[in-house]
Amino acid sequence: MSSGADARRSVPPVHELLASPVVTGWVTRWGRDPVKSALRAASDEVRTSLAGAGADSATVEIRERVLAVAHGALQSDERSSLRRVLNGTGVILHTNLGRAPLSRAAALAVHEIVTGFSNLEYDLASGERGSRYVHCASLVVELTGSEAALIVNNNAAAVALTVNELAAGRDVVVSRGELVEIGGSFRLPDVIERSGGRLRAVGTTNRTRLEDYRRAVGADTGMILKVHPSNYRIEGFVDSVGLAELAALGREAGVPLVHDLGSGFLHAAHAARLDIAEPGPARSVESGADLVTWSGDKLLGGPQAGVVHGSYDLVARLRANPLARAFRVDKMTLAALEATLQDYRDPERALERIPVLGMIGESVDSVAERTTAALATAPQGVRQAAEVREMNSVVGGGSLPGTEIPSCGLAVPGYRPQQLDAACRVSEPPLVGRIERDTFLVDFRTLAPGEESKAMEVLALAIESAAASANENGGEGSRD
Repeated sequence: MSSGADARRSVPPVHELLASPVVTGWVTRWGRDPVKSALRAASDEVRTSLAGAGADSATVEIRERVLAVAHGALQSDERSSLRRVLNGTGVILHTNLGRAPLSRAAALAVHEIVTGFSNLEYDLASGERGSRYVHCASLVVELTGSEAALIVNNNAAAVALTVNELAAGRDVVVSRGELVEIGGSFRLPDVIERSGGRLRAVGTTNRTRLEDYRRAVGADTGMILKVHPSNYRIEGFVDSVGLAELAALGREAGVPLVHDLGSGFLHAAHAARLDIAEPGPARSVESGADLVTWSGDKLLGGPQAGVVHGSYDLVARLRANPLARAFRVDKMTLAALEATLQDYRDPERALERIPVLGMIGESVDSVAERTTAALATAPQGVRQAAEVREMNSVVGGGSLPGTEIPSCGLAVPGYRPQQLDAACRVSEPPLVGRIERDTFLVDFRTLAPGEESKAMEVLALAIESAAASANENGGEGSRD
């Protein structure tokens, strides 16, 4: 035992710690230099904490503290900055949490492609150089009824490429009520202008008629753009022009019509089954759109990608545009997208395999059963503090605005919600819930089957931490 001032001298030297059996194992795992640096930093941290300490400290305790700090630092450095998260927010397509989780088939397809070589740009039949643009294209054509298709890295890229090819230095005619802003403050007018087009807005915010388009279309028009309001709604005294009418105007004027669908169900049957009114790309083609663009990682439930399809001649022009190379996707995206599209060839199989469709379509009774079962087997702290509660989920990701899906989850009303939220977020794995009416909630609709028990472990630790904090602060960590 030694006094507070002398306790700092009890911090063992780094060379002595390096010789210990446990640290030898660390060296094997992380390397000598990183371990040595971690031990040196940990020694300094513990030595600083002992400065002026009034209480005596045992040498063995100091040694264990240094080792614990160093081990924690080594593990933290090893941990990837991009980590799997348990989504208890109730937002299915949560942009900040990576949007659509991939199906098992898509994940396996990615693994198969990235762990070896592939025919990404190699024609196996001829033995000559091939094109990455052929992958997935035939499936999109089959599923949408289009003549041709092209995959780029997101829907904004699909729109930008289309504008650059069809309307560089020319007018892009679009309704004022469709000048959307997407995530991250990116606005459609900016995308059009940066892509070389001239924005020609027509109509008013709430009402645009066919005659407004007709007056704007002329010799300087490169394209007519119709934007589906996938992330907003305008209600009340409104009027808009349908695709079929715009397609007729486009044919009359010799101007291509492009439909930026943004996010839509690939199969109309899925929209009907899930009781959601959302247009699909096949309907856009049937209505006469020359090109249609949409996202792969929204309601499709695949990887981040932009899908553009329609006229063979127009798609060929996009493919030949130099920007197509800047917007091209890699082999991992193509593998995941192809596996996802393969499942859509059988609508029933897609409903069973695509996680996003499963989350949207799971009955509230099923979600409630999973919630109740998880609480029944949860650690004691969760059983005492949490309660099953009805709540609402949303699709998110700029899809189906205003649509709520009845759901169920756990509420923890007895503690400060911000404290629980913070504790859950720094756990391993992190659990992200939401705060509603000053209560921390975990919505089970967005927890995949099999993730419930791990979520309960994380929540138990957060409640335990909050309870300990409340005891230390005379009950201030709790609202009770």
